[in-house]
Amino acid sequence: MKYAVLHRGDELSKQLSDKFHQLASEHRLVQDDVQPEIVISIGGDGTMLQAFHRYMNQLDSIAFVGVHTGHLGFYADWKANEIELLVKLMSEHAVKDVIGPRIVKYPLIELSINLDEGISRSYIALNEFTIKGVDGTVVAQIDINDQLFEMFRGDGICISTPSGSTAYNKSLGGAMVHPSIESIQLAEIASINNRVFRTLGSSIVLPKHHHFDIYSRKQQRLLLTIDHINVPLENLQSVRCQVAHQKVTFVRYRPFPFWNRVRGAFLGYDEQL
Repeated sequence: MKYAVLHRGDELSKQLSDKFHQLASEHRLVQDDVQPEIVISIGGDGTMLQAFHRYMNQLDSIAFVGVHTGHLGFYADWKANEIELLVKLMSEHAVKDVIGPRIVKYPLIELSINLDEGISRSYIALNEFTIKGVDGTVVAQIDINDQLFEMFRGDGICISTPSGSTAYNKSLGGAMVHPSIESIQLAEIASINNRVFRTLGSSIVLPKHHHFDIYSRKQQRLLLTIDHINVPLENLQSVRCQVAHQKVTFVRYRPFPFWNRVRGAFLGYDEQL
């Protein structure tokens, strides 16, 4: 089995990375940073986002595993003191005729960004996509399935995946969506409501075969954020947001249900409850 490791850069994550490499060598796992089969993220959810975007062009052939070195993350199954067990299970499942681990696939956001002069760009997001104003409020038209839905004015707009619905989207009052549901969710960031601008005021969840279009309706400097990547723009025409055809793959070497993650992250209940 070929693997790659990305770590957060702090001292603990570096030490765990070194320890993983040592144990992996003893178990005859092969390090391959170019074309790995498994990518190990050591740090937090931000580290996993970096790993995802580094290997985004190989999503059909790789899977991810997260080790958290701080607070429990939604993409991390393993604690710092469980590195030896993780390597052992990886080694066992790399052997032929051994029943493999559970594979889960999460939906992603596909973004088609259109700029002035016919320029277009495409992005994929694991967590969310946001659009915010640099100098003031954002003025935008929001269409659903090519029909006008609302005129928006406010601090910004957040489009999230189901797995990303527990992040920025939740702080905006959006719903938490199970990752098995192929969908995207729009949440408003401090919208202004008056006689000219009226918005729904609640988050909207669209299924896989639907899409949002966001049209810039004035000359404005904007900041687009795709997960952890910031893209400043002054010439945005529109953004189309929809569920991507690709999915991200995670390896589950042991059960870790989504709602247990939610409970542990936000309610802090003991697993025995």
